[in-house]
Amino acid sequence: MTDFAMTINGVSAPSANGFAVLNPATNSVVATAPECSEDQLDAAMDAAAEAHRHWRLDDGVRRVALRAAADVIVDSEDELAAVLTVEQGKPLADSRMEVRATALWFRYYADFEVPAEPGLRDDRAIVEIRRQPLGVVVAITPWNFPLALAAWKMAPALRAGNTVVLKPSPHTPLATLKLGELLAGVLPPGVLNVVSGSDPLGARMTSHAIPRKISFTGSIATGKRVAASAANDLKRVTLELGGNDPAILLDDVDPSFIAERLFWSAFHNNGQVCMAVKRVYVPERLHDEVVEALAAIARSVQVGDGTDPKTQLGPINNRQQFDIVSGLIGDALDRGGFVAAGGRAIDGPGLFHEPTILAGVTDGTAIVDQEQFGPVLPVVSYRDLDEVVERANGTHFGLSGSVWGADEDLAAEVATRLECGTAWVNTHLAVRPSIPFGGMKWSGLGVENGAWGYNEFTSLRVLHRAVG
Repeated sequence: MTDFAMTINGVSAPSANGFAVLNPATNSVVATAPECSEDQLDAAMDAAAEAHRHWRLDDGVRRVALRAAADVIVDSEDELAAVLTVEQGKPLADSRMEVRATALWFRYYADFEVPAEPGLRDDRAIVEIRRQPLGVVVAITPWNFPLALAAWKMAPALRAGNTVVLKPSPHTPLATLKLGELLAGVLPPGVLNVVSGSDPLGARMTSHAIPRKISFTGSIATGKRVAASAANDLKRVTLELGGNDPAILLDDVDPSFIAERLFWSAFHNNGQVCMAVKRVYVPERLHDEVVEALAAIARSVQVGDGTDPKTQLGPINNRQQFDIVSGLIGDALDRGGFVAAGGRAIDGPGLFHEPTILAGVTDGTAIVDQEQFGPVLPVVSYRDLDEVVERANGTHFGLSGSVWGADEDLAAEVATRLECGTAWVNTHLAVRPSIPFGGMKWSGLGVENGAWGYNEFTSLRVLHRAVG
């Protein structure tokens, strides 16, 4: 790994101080990332504010620039994916998929046709309703999908005419810093500024006087602090926070038919996905069959370093999350749960853990009620469908959920009763750049993607012209 620098006003910006970035597969330092100083943050904000004066004026220029950005990302797939795997831990094939998704979001918003707003014309007035950019946007991204989730924010924000100051998680800053360097070649100076630093940097960004919008993806606890900080200056916020997605299996489901899809809906990216299945509710008579079907898959999965082509699941990204997952499994076992597959950390320097299927647990156990965000899935039995819907809705979470069954109409009807932003039928983790994504309750404010996500980075302006 070479040295990494921030990008401020279109040029490389090293720092006098830095922090270590660890490879979770080896627990060794792979690079030092720059620690953004207060002066550098001010410079990034000033550059974004100055660039906004021109960037906001020409939509055609913005569309061309976003297409060029997508091309650069595609051309840099090998480089970006290699860095991403080393710092995040995911298999190289998954890192490549994430790089492609990053380019896809840029291309989608480059080609996006902004919907016309309804206006008014009569004998007294001509009223035009338009959307205008907010100004400088702060984008703060998590460590599970640092590139893809940055694109969810950057692409619509830039297309709408905003400029961006982007901060990745201190656990995974490297690929994002490299992305900032690459895009400096196709975006005007100041349009995209990428800074990195330890946790206090995020607080300084959200309280800074210049930004007019904060787009944050991360934990509920941090999201609440972001919202409180933004409220002091009435900044707009989009918060995509935690999830504890239920999957409800109906009585007519075929466990052998859905087991593979259900398993990877929970264990994709080693379970480190906000919208992954986090708990499975199964009719009592099917419980043992479902548990064994999932356990058989878990026992067959290859866990290892993401650079090994045979690896299907990499390590947990960081020690804090590793300890959370281990603690939740231990608590479940203490409360009468049992391990159907996995259950143990894997010896070695890396943060590896066996993919784990838990049974014998129910609501009220932390592993069911909380977001584990790791390679463990509790399977919970139920008898009454109406009751289990209430149980599925009985948390502060409301990101997404799914219902699985042979009777698709019944499954769809049950899905409409889930209190969540996205309800899937016979699938999960199905996202597209054109489809809105957001949460209810403590899982977030606002939406991302599609026209709805674009609108989150704009404000309405009414132009009212009197006639006669």
